[in-house]
Amino acid sequence: MPCLMIRLYGIVQGVGFRPFVSRAADSLGVLGTVANKGSYVEVFAKADAGTLERFVHILKNDTPERAVVISADVRKIEDTDYKSFQIIESEKESGDIFVSPDIATCDKCRAELFDKNDRRYLHPFINCTQCGPRLTILEAMPYDRERTTMKDFPMCPECEYEYTHSHTRRYDAQPVCCNDCGPQVYIVGSDIKGSDAITFARKSIMDGRIIAVKGIGGFHLCCDAKNENAVRRLRALKNRPQKPFAVMMKDMAAVLRECEVLDGQQRFLTGYQKPILLLEKKSGELCESISPDNPTVGVMLPYAPLQMLLFDYPDGVKMTDCLVMTSGNVSGAPICRNDEDAQKEIGSYCDIILSHNRRILIRADDSVMDWFEGKPYMIRRSRGFAPLPVMVSTKGRLESLAIGGELKNTFCIGKNELLYLSSYVGDMADIRTVNALKESVQRMQELLEVKPGKCICDMHPRYNTVTVAEETGLPLEKVQHHFAHILSCMAENDVNEKVIGVSFDGTGYGTDGTVWGGEILLCDTHGFERAGSIRPFKQVGGDASSKEGWRIAVQLLRDGFGEQALSVCERLGLCDEKTFRLQSVMADKGINAVTSTSAGRLFDAVSAILGIRTHSTFEGESSMCLEFAAERFEKRSADSCDIIGVGLQSENGFETLDTTTLVSQLAQLFLDGGDSDELAYIFHASLADAIVRCCENLAGKTGIKTAALSGGVFQNKLLLRLVKHRLEEKGIRVLIHELVPANDGGIALGQAYYALCNKQ
Repeated sequence: MPCLMIRLYGIVQGVGFRPFVSRAADSLGVLGTVANKGSYVEVFAKADAGTLERFVHILKNDTPERAVVISADVRKIEDTDYKSFQIIESEKESGDIFVSPDIATCDKCRAELFDKNDRRYLHPFINCTQCGPRLTILEAMPYDRERTTMKDFPMCPECEYEYTHSHTRRYDAQPVCCNDCGPQVYIVGSDIKGSDAITFARKSIMDGRIIAVKGIGGFHLCCDAKNENAVRRLRALKNRPQKPFAVMMKDMAAVLRECEVLDGQQRFLTGYQKPILLLEKKSGELCESISPDNPTVGVMLPYAPLQMLLFDYPDGVKMTDCLVMTSGNVSGAPICRNDEDAQKEIGSYCDIILSHNRRILIRADDSVMDWFEGKPYMIRRSRGFAPLPVMVSTKGRLESLAIGGELKNTFCIGKNELLYLSSYVGDMADIRTVNALKESVQRMQELLEVKPGKCICDMHPRYNTVTVAEETGLPLEKVQHHFAHILSCMAENDVNEKVIGVSFDGTGYGTDGTVWGGEILLCDTHGFERAGSIRPFKQVGGDASSKEGWRIAVQLLRDGFGEQALSVCERLGLCDEKTFRLQSVMADKGINAVTSTSAGRLFDAVSAILGIRTHSTFEGESSMCLEFAAERFEKRSADSCDIIGVGLQSENGFETLDTTTLVSQLAQLFLDGGDSDELAYIFHASLADAIVRCCENLAGKTGIKTAALSGGVFQNKLLLRLVKHRLEEKGIRVLIHELVPANDGGIALGQAYYALCNKQ
């Protein structure tokens, strides 16, 4: 009788794949075995030829919902004497590895959670082969219970029966447990446990208190999102005056009451990844302090059973259906993952800590995404998405480590044409985040069985990430920040050709030692030529200038108005004469001042000039409010709006966008009584027009007909749409991001792509 060896590559670990293979074999009468090999699943199958053909088709095409078979290697082998079909002991072999992200609770487990007749009724850790923690509890591959933190919880006889019998839903489900043998919840620092702990937490929330809750990948800070006093208190404790809070809503009924939901968005909200999705607010029941002066709110649905039980528990507590669920961390530090961290770092932010005793090995913040042209547009890629790799067509044998950037850090491990972008780590100014980066890199290298031969980092001489890269002792290559942005967009779109790269962000270290940020680059995967930029200006005040847009505005107005600048600044309320003189001296003498082309700071300056925001309390606040103002006008009457023609000045083939004159004209129009919302829109439309004309000029000179848009400024969907549509009207193909952030959370991917394409 024919026998086959079938090797299946892809997302086939932690998704119930072996039980699926076993059931398929039993249904067809196939004999043999299935085992994890770490990098693939190996099946030996014996049956008649027709049955084997049907079996292979099922394995390739009828996989479990969370599984993805990327390739299958099917070979005939000599007849082997199999008596049945069995799942056999996993073995570790080298090769490409696909680690499953953590998976939100499935509908079947949710139904059991609230079924009084089910033995897992109200079990805070219910899971099956189709859902539950994966990456965050994984010690090593292959994915088996003894290599996860669930090994701390020996199975009871009932769970062991389900785990070992193919007719159950939990056959070979590694995190399987129940109320009798699984982890336990408790209130830290007390003897309150189990159901009493959940009820205590629910009462605390409804009494207006703030709690910390341990989840799958770390702690959240939580309070009633309808309680203005509680939310304001949380803002005061976290020193977070304006930045929006994410809200977890009980179900879609609550979401539809509070938010506008576009076509396609519900699928992501209710799917197995369950990210935070930015939605337009309605006049609902959320308190104003959730996202002040912001038309959107970040919404997610419960993805872990403990979260579901916070909303719905048979204890008589009348519970809100909207909870603040913001990352449990000190600003700039990584999310807390154990009781000691939570007590030390966020204990002063909350009244109680609801924890549990399942260890978290790898942190995973919630993923955050926006929505653009009917598709997701990633802002923070983490839980549910990382560490699934980006696959590129460029072939090569290289294992590399890309350390990423300083803000919104992620790292990327390259293993040949698979580029594994990590979960969000954080901002590297805090030593705790630096240590978290080092630890996460080490663990991911072990999981993916990678020994990098090269490390890639940014060019900035004072980045902590560069220090981390140097400490690896690996051969080091430095890739310019804005080039890495464009490479990340190229990698996500699997493009290996010359492109016109529009890389607009806050700041990055330029090859000339100045601060770049509004760049037009001619790129391929081997290098770039700086072909254009916005007009340089003096950025005075060091780190303060990134938070105080008025400082940038003063310098731009000095450049544009000359001797009249003081009067203009005073009339606009930007500063008094003494401050203006001080800023001028610092700029002229180069005291705490650098030359900059930062597009992010340009947006901040315009926001200050138009009286929208002179200061930012969180990164991007001023620019974001400028975008909201422009969108308000666009909804009213954008068709009647003229743009300001931004001059393009070419010198030795380098195109300079005269944004200084644009700013001056906007300031004059505002002083003459112009509407700030309309002028905000004119700024966006005028800048987009200048970008497109610059790209069109370069396309004519070079013959390059593809443009890539990347960098944090392109989180601004209005600018993104205006540039994209106008480029397409000019016959230029446009590459944008989707599931990789346009911001600095994506540049590690670009660094790793560069390493692969430049192996020698």
